[in-house]
Amino acid sequence: YSLWAILVLVFRQCTDAFDPLDPFGNITIKWDVISWTPDGYVALVTMNNFQMYRHIMSPGWTLGWNWAKKEVIWSMVGAQTTEQGDCSKFKGGNVPHCCKRDPVVVDLLPGVPYNQQIANCCKGGVVSSYGQDPSAAVSAFQVSVGVAGTSNKTVKLPKNFTLLGPGPGYTCGPATIVPSTVSWTPDRRRKTQVLMTWNVTCTYSQFLVSKHPRCCVSFSSFYNETITPCPTCSCGCHNKDKCIKSDSKRANSVGINTPRKDNEPLLQCTHHMCPIRVHWHVKQNYKDYWRVKMAVTNFNYRLNYTQWTLVAQHPNLNNVTQVFSFDYKPLVPYQSINDTGMFFGMKFYNDLLMEAGPFGNVQSEVLMQKDKNTFTFKQGWAFPRKVYFNGEECMLPPPESYPSLPNNAKTEAITISAIAASVIWLIYIFIW
Repeated sequence: YSLWAILVLVFRQCTDAFDPLDPFGNITIKWDVISWTPDGYVALVTMNNFQMYRHIMSPGWTLGWNWAKKEVIWSMVGAQTTEQGDCSKFKGGNVPHCCKRDPVVVDLLPGVPYNQQIANCCKGGVVSSYGQDPSAAVSAFQVSVGVAGTSNKTVKLPKNFTLLGPGPGYTCGPATIVPSTVSWTPDRRRKTQVLMTWNVTCTYSQFLVSKHPRCCVSFSSFYNETITPCPTCSCGCHNKDKCIKSDSKRANSVGINTPRKDNEPLLQCTHHMCPIRVHWHVKQNYKDYWRVKMAVTNFNYRLNYTQWTLVAQHPNLNNVTQVFSFDYKPLVPYQSINDTGMFFGMKFYNDLLMEAGPFGNVQSEVLMQKDKNTFTFKQGWAFPRKVYFNGEECMLPPPESYPSLPNNAKTEAITISAIAASVIWLIYIFIW
């Protein structure tokens, strides 16, 4: 029985790590040895996020590994280790930056002196998803390693890489030697290459983060007054005894929004007990178009979501005409299928989803052109098949509970019901 349980657990982790909407998404960590030193080497470490809609939000990434021998870190530029370790065996004033066998590295914060910076560093560990901003989907630092090999044959690759982004979820494979990185000089007339390169690939598994979902979806429509809420205990009710009622004075007390080091949430009391709820409202029906309103609500008093992303899978996303208040990018992992899109906040406008409270929500509307051959409101067609928030799949209501289309409904007589449903929808958003 125990062996079977282990096999099931391994299978679940393997399948959960594969994302069909982003089949090639991963974080690749590249080590480029750019020069040899008397007792080691200097390496440029670059972290590239190739995930289309999963980013690393504040407080940022944490990278760790184990040295293969007795290496030390003499100095770093663009990052730092969280501990120095025991460097007592080094005499004189030349003391290494870190002597631990298992160093843990974090990014520097913005605004550090220029002599501590290199390109793509010092963003507090925040890394954009590749789909949002490829130019910001990279982080880098430079490290000088001592008591190590001084040639391609004597250097031993670090082992047991770990990546927190910022919490658990990533599993890193072993370091593998790859062809040395080649680059052009600024005048584009000469190629140069580094002395040695190895890569580490890290993939994400939602199962490693939590056994429960961390967001849920609710539905409503203009053609039915019924609101389909998130399923009860969508995200598990293990925090039910620690939650805060929305009308409680504790919600306005000083220090309530202070994050904890263990990222323990402090949730508003709801029947679903999720930090995030996505509401999809079928708002209006025109002759050639139909309009959807989306709202994302944060019920966590201790967390702001930076550079958040919302991914929806819906058959009519191949005919998006206009998106209001959000940025939008279609995701086409398979060239023959165009039914998935990514929504994210506009920079410096609503790319920060505030903690629970009056400002803890973002909203937008989407206008989609009808496909005359396939368009219908019947059988829940107007609602998404899958929804992801920040790269994690959200819990959807059961299909039989979706708002149904009345048998005698006509598209010409929808104005009054549309207004009523919109009012109910707004009340639902602000009450919960």
